[in-house]
Amino acid sequence: MTQDEISTIAARVISIEADALHQMARDLPADFSGAVEAILQTKGRVIVSGVGKSGHIGNKIAATLASTGTPASFVHATEASHGDLGMVTAADFCLLISNSGETSELSDIVAHTSRFSIPMAAISSKPHSTLMQAADYKLALTSAPEACSIGMVPTTSTTLTLALGDALAVVLMERRDFQPDDFKVFHPGGKLGAQMAKVAQLMHHGDALPIVDHQTPMQDVLITMTSKGFGIAVVIQDGTLWGVITDGDLRRHMDTLMHATAGDIAGQYPVTITPNMFAAEALNIMNTKKISVLLAVDETNMPIGILHIHDLLRAGVA
Repeated sequence: MTQDEISTIAARVISIEADALHQMARDLPADFSGAVEAILQTKGRVIVSGVGKSGHIGNKIAATLASTGTPASFVHATEASHGDLGMVTAADFCLLISNSGETSELSDIVAHTSRFSIPMAAISSKPHSTLMQAADYKLALTSAPEACSIGMVPTTSTTLTLALGDALAVVLMERRDFQPDDFKVFHPGGKLGAQMAKVAQLMHHGDALPIVDHQTPMQDVLITMTSKGFGIAVVIQDGTLWGVITDGDLRRHMDTLMHATAGDIAGQYPVTITPNMFAAEALNIMNTKKISVLLAVDETNMPIGILHIHDLLRAGVA
C-alpha cells in the first residue's frame, strides 16, 4: 500500500466521522434537554454503564462529567450483575450505552432502574431497540455508516457517543455555572492543575520584594537589586508604584548612574498583573512582552508581589 493510499483511507475515515458529527449537531436527540434537566434534579450521581467499546466511551463520559461539576461513576455492566448494582441508588440517574440497544449484559441494570424508579437515559443507534424502549430519555445517535471498510467496527458510532457525552457534560457545566476556580478544585495535579494556579500562589511577597523609594541613591538601589536577585528594583513614591529599574536601565544610564536617584533612572508604566490572575495568563504576558519578571499590584497600585519566569517553570506552568 502506497503512502497516498494510506492517506486516502485515513482522510476517508475522518471525513465520514466528521460528516456524522455535523449531522448530529443539526439534529440533536429530542430528549436531550429533558435528560439535562433530569440530571440537574438528581441528588445522587450519574451512573454510566456499557460493555466493550461502549464501556470505554462510557468511562470517559463519566470522568468528564465528574471533572466538570456533575458527580458521576462508571459501573461495568457485567460487574453490576455480580454485586455492583449496590452502587446504584434511588437517588441516582443512569446513562446506559449500547450501539445495538440489545446488549444483554445491561438487562440487570435496566431491571434495577425499573424496580427502584431510577430515571434512565439510553444512547443507541437503534431507536426501536429493547434498551431504547425501556429508557425514560432516548438519546438516539444520528444514522451514519461506520468508517471501516466492512461497516462493522465501532468507529463512527463511538465518536458520536463520545461527542454526545461531551455535549451533555458541557451543557450541565454551563447550567451549573461551573467556573475556572471550580475546575481547579478537581484538577490539582499535573500540567492542568499548574496552569490553573493563581499568581498569588506563586509570587514572592513581603521582604522578598526589591522595593526602593524614588529618592533612594542608586548606590543603594544596586545593593537592593543584587541582594534580592530578581534583576530589577521596584520604585515607589508615597506608597504607590513609580516605576521599575532593570538591567537595561542601568546600562543606558551608566555614565550618570552614581549621581542619580532611583526616580531618575526608573522606567515608568511597567507591565503589572493582579494576584488573582491565573499563572498561565501571566506566562502569556511574559511571552508577549518578552520579559521575565512581572509585578503584582493591589487596587491602589501598590506593589505586593513579584513573579519570575523561574517561578512558573518550577510550578510546571511554563
